[in-house]
Amino acid sequence: MLTKRTSLKLATALAALMVVGSAEAAEKLRLLTWSGYAPADVVAQFTKETGIEVEVTTSNNEEMISKLRATQGAGFDLAQPSQDRIAGPQAEFGIYKPLDVSKLKSDQFIASMLEATKKNTTVDGKVYGVPHIWGTDGLVVNTKAASKVADYNDLCDPSLAGKTSFRAKRPALIAFAFANGMDPFAAYGDAKAYAALMDKVGAKLAECKKNVKFFWEGSDQLLNAVRSGEIVAAMAWDTGGWKLNAENPDMKFVAPKSGALGWVDTFAIPAKGRNDDAAYKWINFNMRPEIAAKVAAAAGNFTASNGADKLMEGKLKDQFAESFPKAAIDNIRWYPAVPAGLEEIEGKVLDRLKAGS
Repeated sequence: MLTKRTSLKLATALAALMVVGSAEAAEKLRLLTWSGYAPADVVAQFTKETGIEVEVTTSNNEEMISKLRATQGAGFDLAQPSQDRIAGPQAEFGIYKPLDVSKLKSDQFIASMLEATKKNTTVDGKVYGVPHIWGTDGLVVNTKAASKVADYNDLCDPSLAGKTSFRAKRPALIAFAFANGMDPFAAYGDAKAYAALMDKVGAKLAECKKNVKFFWEGSDQLLNAVRSGEIVAAMAWDTGGWKLNAENPDMKFVAPKSGALGWVDTFAIPAKGRNDDAAYKWINFNMRPEIAAKVAAAAGNFTASNGADKLMEGKLKDQFAESFPKAAIDNIRWYPAVPAGLEEIEGKVLDRLKAGS
């Protein structure tokens, strides 16, 4: 039989173990992010400096929203949705918690980008996102095989039948709307008008489908198809075009005449994240110019870190300059926040496109 003193000792030991176990559990950052945004060397350096382990789960916007919606914002301590995908889902599902901006080293961010992203992710006066990586959607073109491709509609040219590709995702809807003289962003405030506009875009894409070899899902799938010549032109991210250009100068990223689509991927804290302290440490660590330059090199895109551009390698700088003369930069269509409910409208159009009806 246990004595009272022995029982007390056991209880104390168990309590101590529970405290240690909790501390150990707290020293992990569960990160929901994009491929390339958490390179192994950067994760290792963060862990060495802070003692915090990083558990990385790669995803995309649709999956991030789905995962966090399914758990009411649990399962992850930090997420990286695009800035236009925060306000709507937050207003509708409450999957994020407001950021404590005082815990961020604001001087490490490009000031204009920080303020713009804060504005675009503000819901009921509270900020839910700050910028990390930015880039564009445009055209990846084999200039030898498809020299006349200069805008999204050119992917539908009969001469390229079976040799083009794009993702069956909302960026394609937005891009083809602009290419066909419509302004989808101007219709964001009117769901009925937006649905009518999307129906028109959906009809255009249905016509174009005969040109599409496949709707690409992963970037490796697309890049390999371009390398092999199976695909000669596609709507894709600038990073893919620049990666191919480094291998073959005939492959280029082209800013479309109707405007490249500009995006910013953010840092946002899920509503039921359990290690906010680690999340803020990761954000501040990643925005240090020398760290941000490493991440940008791995991702192949530019960063919102103030001063990181000076540490970037020359090749990416040169590729950016070729793809984006000043006129193309001025013509970038930056995604505004998506109002609640619009993605459901888009989803129905995309479902019909994929089903072939």
